[in-house]
Amino acid sequence: MLSFAAYSFPKSDSYKEILVSSMVAGLLFYIFLIVFQPFGTENFHHQYKYLLLFPYSFIFGIAFFIGDLCIIRFKDWNIGLELLKLIGIIFLASILSYFYNSIFISHVKLSFINYLYMFLYCLALGIPISTIYILSRYIYLKNIHEKTADQVSKKLAEHPQPTDHKLNKALNISANSTNLQIPESHFLCALSMENYCSVYFIENNQIKKVLIRISLSNLLNQVQTDYIKRCHRSYIVNLDKVKNIKGNAQGYRLFLSEIDFDIPVSRSFISLIIPKLKDFKP
Repeated sequence: MLSFAAYSFPKSDSYKEILVSSMVAGLLFYIFLIVFQPFGTENFHHQYKYLLLFPYSFIFGIAFFIGDLCIIRFKDWNIGLELLKLIGIIFLASILSYFYNSIFISHVKLSFINYLYMFLYCLALGIPISTIYILSRYIYLKNIHEKTADQVSKKLAEHPQPTDHKLNKALNISANSTNLQIPESHFLCALSMENYCSVYFIENNQIKKVLIRISLSNLLNQVQTDYIKRCHRSYIVNLDKVKNIKGNAQGYRLFLSEIDFDIPVSRSFISLIIPKLKDFKP
């Protein structure tokens, strides 16, 4: 159960995406409310019944918007944290719904017991809506990334010729007692491990790995070019060396023929990496 909660989950990284997904979640709540009319809603008779119920859509939409807005700057996100966020959203929505219902619809006296009922109602409705929200978002991102990855992979396969002649810059890496000079065309990738970075490059037609005491950001300052980019909080990659790409809901994974592990592209770097992969290969 704990391992499942620790599984990475894609969160919203743009304000536009947060706004759209929040509106969809709110509309979905309203549809549930008018179609199934749970918890005595069918016994509520008023000539403006559906108009009076519509603000619940705004309430849940606002709760989702605030919830996603609060986590936009978090770098690591997983299913466990997503579930906690959804509980917080339901809690906020229950408070807003309680005051709206008490003041404008039922006109009952404010009390903790009445709020508790409202919280349970929101929880009962929020669980299926949140489940649909999570699954639909996961499937949507998975399909989008897989489709894009397939398009880029086909393009890479159609033009496998290396462009080493374009990569003529010499990379000078200096850290503590380590000094490396690597041709840009020979640089493969770098992996961050706490205070160290493993740098992979080609030397004398062989793959070489050097462990350097340096932060990934400092290393990036020394090696970044039009082709060599950071693609993840722990990885730097030479995009010209990418031979294949696969997509999932979390983002993309890059494959280089020279190394036996794949390199992740986190969602925050997608807008930088994918267009460059499309442009670099003729």
